[in-house]
Amino acid sequence: MVTKPPKRILARQHEITADFLKVIDQHLADILAEKALDMYEIRDVADVMHIHPTHLSNTIKFATGKSPCDFFEARIMDIVKRMLTETNMPIAEIARKLTFDPSNFTKFFKRFEGITPKQYREQAFAETVSH
Repeated sequence: MVTKPPKRILARQHEITADFLKVIDQHLADILAEKALDMYEIRDVADVMHIHPTHLSNTIKFATGKSPCDFFEARIMDIVKRMLTETNMPIAEIARKLTFDPSNFTKFFKRFEGITPKQYREQAFAETVSH
């Protein structure tokens, strides 16, 4: 027979998850503002939160069904898509601003969108022109 975890444990899991999301959002804002030069890894976020990286990963996975990387990558993709559609910043500059090597950036983007950043920008532009 499986017993449910106590409510305080469930509440703590959600608190850790919410704190994790705040930390990555702040870190990405710092990256964009050039207040931070290197992209955090999970161990860096765990250090900021004063918990063990394995505990952080396991807690987020248990509470949400997703890994911490899934959230981090989704946030990065949201920023990239906005930058591609709302600015004329060169793609290589967007990559550098987000601490990517430009060739790795294209691979990263294509893995999630199925198209390159350039193709995404062109499609977004074509959609705005046709409306």
